[in-house]
Amino acid sequence: MGKELSESLARLLTEQRNPASMAMDRMSTEEILRLINQQDKQVPLAVEREIPYIIQAVELIVESFRNGGRLLYFGAGTSGRLGVVDASECPPTFGTDPTLVVGVMAGGHPAMFKSQEGAEDNPAQARRDVDAHGVTAIDTVCGIAASRRTPYVVAAVTRARELGAKTIYVTTNPRADFDFDVDVAICPEVGPEVLMGSTRMKSGTAQKLVLNMLTTTAMIRLGKVYENMMVDLQLTNQKLVERSKRIVMMATGVDYDRAAEVLTQAHGHVKSAIVMIKANVSLEEARRRIEAANGFVRGAIGENPHHS
Repeated sequence: MGKELSESLARLLTEQRNPASMAMDRMSTEEILRLINQQDKQVPLAVEREIPYIIQAVELIVESFRNGGRLLYFGAGTSGRLGVVDASECPPTFGTDPTLVVGVMAGGHPAMFKSQEGAEDNPAQARRDVDAHGVTAIDTVCGIAASRRTPYVVAAVTRARELGAKTIYVTTNPRADFDFDVDVAICPEVGPEVLMGSTRMKSGTAQKLVLNMLTTTAMIRLGKVYENMMVDLQLTNQKLVERSKRIVMMATGVDYDRAAEVLTQAHGHVKSAIVMIKANVSLEEARRRIEAANGFVRGAIGENPHHS
């Protein structure tokens, strides 16, 4: 088993040695930093090449959301933590229910803060975790694993497929080597890490960029954004309260006091406040219009909400 695993890892691009960093232990601080930075510059270009597949993944997620389903991330280690972070940012940013986007990682909550030895090698627990989250055919499940082979993640995605869910897989090993049955594979090929096998670096950055794109684009497609502003954010702290007032001011042209007044009338709901001002309607009418426009502010104020 040990030898087989070693040979399997040896074949992974993410486990190769990077020729550019072979003398890294002899470099100055500045030389190391410039090397890391130079390698990091390759990451967004690798993600760009995967946009056709990211488009497909977003469409699956939007379909799930519109049908009452969810997006669930399953990962281990760095990959799992990135999924949890992305999921946890959705409620304050987009005003979503915490159950809409869920991050699940091998080892559970404690593994967010401290490595749980062996958790990523437990496929049986992965299947139990999928079942415990009640995954069904209207959900989309996204596995995240730099290596692609992580047993916990593979088992979670396999179980999700058995339950009829749509499946996405994010890995930083080449598409040519991807041999797993999912609806959409996203494979930004970032090359060997500066520090061999440390996939928290380029691989983690690529995964973070992809997850940002998945949820942000899906939320925009659901009407959570007006122009380029968050209009469904939750006013959970003073910074977000003040940001909400600024958004209302920028969207409508009213002054600070008027924005604060209408936000209060709208019970803190930015989207409603904007429609109340721009359409000169009551809160009740603003809510009716927003619902009729499927959540899009543009539609609620009489503009075409859809892209051409």
